Amino acid sequence: MSSTRRRPPPGLVFCCAGVLSVLLPAGVAVAGDSAAVPGLGPATWYPSWDLGLHPGSGLVSVVLAIAAGLGAVAIRAGLLAVRSGLTWLSPRAVLVAAGAAVLLLTVLPPLGSADHLSYLAYGRIAAAGDDPYVVDPGTWRGGTDPVAGAIQPPWQHTPSVYGPVSTAAQVLAAWAGDGSLRLTVWFWQIICGLAFLAVALTLDRLTRGNPQARARTWVLWTLNPLLLGQVVLGGHLDVIAVAFAIGALALASTRPVWAGLLIGAAVGSKVTIGLFALAILWGLRHRPLPQLARHLGVMALAGLAVLVPAHLWSGPHTYDRLHEASRQVSLASPWRLLTNELDPVFGSGLRDVIGPVAMGLGAVLVLLLLRRMREVPTGIPADYPAGASGGASGGASGGAETASMARAALALGVGWLLTTPYSLPWYDSMVWAPLALLTPTLLDGALLARLFVLVVAYVPGRVVGMSEPVEAITLGFRRSVAPWLELAVVVTVLAWTCLRWKEFRRSEGQSTMDDVEHGRSASPVGKFDVGSAE
Repeated sequence: MSSTRRRPPPGLVFCCAGVLSVLLPAGVAVAGDSAAVPGLGPATWYPSWDLGLHPGSGLVSVVLAIAAGLGAVAIRAGLLAVRSGLTWLSPRAVLVAAGAAVLLLTVLPPLGSADHLSYLAYGRIAAAGDDPYVVDPGTWRGGTDPVAGAIQPPWQHTPSVYGPVSTAAQVLAAWAGDGSLRLTVWFWQIICGLAFLAVALTLDRLTRGNPQARARTWVLWTLNPLLLGQVVLGGHLDVIAVAFAIGALALASTRPVWAGLLIGAAVGSKVTIGLFALAILWGLRHRPLPQLARHLGVMALAGLAVLVPAHLWSGPHTYDRLHEASRQVSLASPWRLLTNELDPVFGSGLRDVIGPVAMGLGAVLVLLLLRRMREVPTGIPADYPAGASGGASGGASGGAETASMARAALALGVGWLLTTPYSLPWYDSMVWAPLALLTPTLLDGALLARLFVLVVAYVPGRVVGMSEPVEAITLGFRRSVAPWLELAVVVTVLAWTCLRWKEFRRSEGQSTMDDVEHGRSASPVGKFDVGSAE
């Protein structure tokens, strides 16, 4: 008993480890140009700010690996704290903490990759009236442009692969930056930071009637140090697409026009986020056919109102590189275990086979996940939005439909991420938003393990600036260790979908699928009450 009392409370561990996990990468970023941070040129009075210390690749790699470990500990402790109740953590305190973290991370140079420089090169090219889907960014304007000329290896000669809505956001940052690389990067960071906070506010709105579910969204998204590091400090556009998608999911049951506009913007940002559109369709499937047709028709027209003009603006070459990109296999992917052995035998033609096979396996895993999660409640109240009642959708409440969409979004996202040949740490942001809406399952630990492994695998982040020992260690882990660990996550999730372990059916009064889907009163599972009113 005495040893138990001396153990730090999980809430304290969550706060301390989380703060350190944010501050350590921030320290690497403020140190300036390194193997983790692409240099932004001469210092200016405006952000992005750094000290120009040029730390060594070994130091930044160790610091970032420690930060990743602390981040994983923080999330695990936070989930344990949620079970016992985070009553001492107020919504106002969470808002202040999240705002402070985003503010800090958006005034520092991005780290972990040089993708943001590619984004801004494409935005700069498009803002000048040229086609970023065709133009070689490394040679545009003779390679002397202060923004486009900063693009880093290995993407200097690679045209854009991003959707037209993402390109529009890149153009906005390039226009606001007015030719200054630091200022352009800062505006891009602001866009990413605002998108992160938009997701946080949407999740909070969805779970406001359930204190424990609300606290879970704080741990898994709003104060998640790994996500803050990847999509805010990392400056990755995935968070923009997720913000559009989760907004569409929140509005799909009652506001088809706004939901359609948002899902159109999400798909126009990143094609794979179109999985959220399938999740919305899944959630609405119990409506009477005439009403479903009207609702989906309105959403489709609203989505096309975004996508059609966006693609007319971006031009006919928008998806020219999509096939080439689909043949890539990332170094930390489990598929790399196969390509490492078979590429020397069959050549690059093997990549044309892996893609369709991965899609088929992903579809099977999605079906298994949908079946496995059909009784997993969410923290979304049955009468969401406030005051809504059943009957407007043929007997199902808006909350029940939105809950079904969240489960489907998680199943689709996990199925794709675990089987796609090409995946990077920041891609996982698409599953952490819907994951935060569900009650605890094995997926919490599995996705945390996956994200931690990927974050460590891509330390320090850039493909240049590493000493030989650091390159040998980091690339060795990425190529030889991470694929096996990621495969272990896949096998674990697959086993979970096929086995019905008793520990995941703790409540004797657990709701059935029909109870949840059709809005009937639902029993609490764990400490979440899917039927609670706001």
